[in-house]
Amino acid sequence: MSFLYYPESDMLYTQLAEGEAAESEELSPGVVFDYADDQTLLGVEIESASEMIGLSRVLISSLPIVDLVLTPRSDSAA
Repeated sequence: MSFLYYPESDMLYTQLAEGEAAESEELSPGVVFDYADDQTLLGVEIESASEMIGLSRVLISSLPIVDLVLTPRSDSAA
């Protein structure tokens, strides 16, 4: 699972599985689900993310995480 934030477009993408999206469905304004051919949910896109959710804090609780990778913000995100 990956959380990818694109500050230039203020979009947050939560990638749940690997694969190429065959279909996308906007479930509510600014929230798009991407599906594979077999209807596996691949990811969730949130447009205008900073207006919809708090981006300054992430709480991870009780997940069986084996590999946690944190990358620094780029200068354009500051």
